[in-house]
Amino acid sequence: MLFDFFPSRTLTWYLAKTFVSRILAVLIMLVLVLMMLDLLSHSADVLAYPGNGQAQLLHYVALRVPQLVAEFLPYSVLLATIITLVGFNQNSEVIAMKAAGLSAHQILAPLMLAAAVVAAASFSFNERVVTRATAALSAWQAVDYGPIPQQSNVRANVYLTSGNDILEASLVSGTGPATQMRNVTYYQRDSRGMIQRELRSDSAVWANPGWRLSNPKIFDVRTAASTRADGPVVVGQNLTLGQVALGKVDPDAEPLPQLSHSIKALDEAGRRTAEVKGKWWHKISGPLAAVLMPLLGAVAGFGLARSGQLFTRAIIGMALGFAYFIVDNAALAMGSFGGYPPLLAAWAPFLLFLLVGETVLIRTEE
Repeated sequence: MLFDFFPSRTLTWYLAKTFVSRILAVLIMLVLVLMMLDLLSHSADVLAYPGNGQAQLLHYVALRVPQLVAEFLPYSVLLATIITLVGFNQNSEVIAMKAAGLSAHQILAPLMLAAAVVAAASFSFNERVVTRATAALSAWQAVDYGPIPQQSNVRANVYLTSGNDILEASLVSGTGPATQMRNVTYYQRDSRGMIQRELRSDSAVWANPGWRLSNPKIFDVRTAASTRADGPVVVGQNLTLGQVALGKVDPDAEPLPQLSHSIKALDEAGRRTAEVKGKWWHKISGPLAAVLMPLLGAVAGFGLARSGQLFTRAIIGMALGFAYFIVDNAALAMGSFGGYPPLLAAWAPFLLFLLVGETVLIRTEE
């Protein structure tokens, strides 16, 4: 039967429960330490906005913690694997299980099952919590931790081109004709790409066509003179509402269904989508890294503890796990530049290290 691959129900529950408790302990420790370091770096920026205080710091923590949990959960699973298996080895529990007739794969089966449950929970957490926290934090940082507009579809740090000219907005909110921009900079360039004038305004609205800057400050590069316009100035008349809507797609801030619609719209507009498609696939393959960690760290749990090689085995398991994260990030970066197809960039590291981990386990223990 399928369930014969697992040890007894009691032993399966014991191994899984011990493993999950170690994951939670390591994750909480990492998040607490990293959150404190993050606060040391950003608390001054949060408090710099007039009126911000302890409530805003707690709000920043509430938005940042989900990101840290999502980012460091696979590392926590790796460290928990090594800690759990080293403990079992030192207490001769691995020897007892092998003496009872269990193979290395059967010993690891409850850990991998628990890791699969953690991966599923991680995927759901990323889709429902992390994406919203990332979008809210990006919008808040774009206004220097001040009040965020209440309009829908808030996007931060949007860059757009209108012919040779460039329009930059720290925040874009709303949809359709109600779209509004904040902290806008418009660069007028000549045919060679050299900036001739720079227009800065606190806000911009749709002028049909173009975008109306509210009393912009104008800097002329040739004369190095700065003046204030007497009234509104319309710029970017070639820049449509549709282009603005597709001006910034943040894969980390959009769940899979919304990101799928964004990719479709980008494809229809003829925009490059390799990076976004790679992130789409990585939203699935990323959480599954938790399933790999028991396999990559398994080398730490076997061998005789009194042989003096237990520490070396733990280092090897840790090196295999961290090598996966390095290769995964490198492949994703190559996919963003078009070096790999998005599907290959997201899944090749997972499949490669699945084979590596299985090979090491079979050659050393089976």
